[in-house]
Amino acid sequence: MLKKLTLISASAISAFAMHTAEININDKDLELGANIDMGQMIDTVEPNTTFVGMRYLNASDENSDVRELDDYIEASFLMKREISDTGISFGIGVKTNYTRVLGKTYSTVPLGLEVGYTFPIDLPVTLDAQVYYAPSSLAFSNADSFLQYRASASVEVIENGSLVVGYRNMQTNLNNISNDITYNSSAYFGFRFAF
Repeated sequence: MLKKLTLISASAISAFAMHTAEININDKDLELGANIDMGQMIDTVEPNTTFVGMRYLNASDENSDVRELDDYIEASFLMKREISDTGISFGIGVKTNYTRVLGKTYSTVPLGLEVGYTFPIDLPVTLDAQVYYAPSSLAFSNADSFLQYRASASVEVIENGSLVVGYRNMQTNLNNISNDITYNSSAYFGFRFAF
């Protein structure tokens, strides 16, 4: 009996576990992202708790403090948990990123926190927020520090397909430059697909 209950619970959990692909745009920037749910691929990992991701941002200098910037690339690792049946989830993560700002190579390994809340209604609406920070001890090349914060709201309009509206701010501060450099500060909208 206990074996059956465990299998039923595992099936229910894996029904919510999903890989995701996302595209976010505004009139100047293009952002692509993907997260792989490791629980769907490794039997010893619980679904919907551990994710490996990639993100690419083709940012416009019109949403930046500087005119010389290259595309931004990041890889990420995130572990998260939902608190019982509250709809609230917390996560801790680490990223590694790379870009060029003002002609200088920039790379950091920021650590971060993520929180999400899904409203208990028929049309799933989710609010997400995240903050990632790398002090100078986690900054390499010409980087001095990194700060990223993001907030978004998504609504699942079709099964496994959501509309997303959000705001992101990324500070890519360089060595020997006293002013903070905003790499990108912009609102966006897009689509998120789960599979």
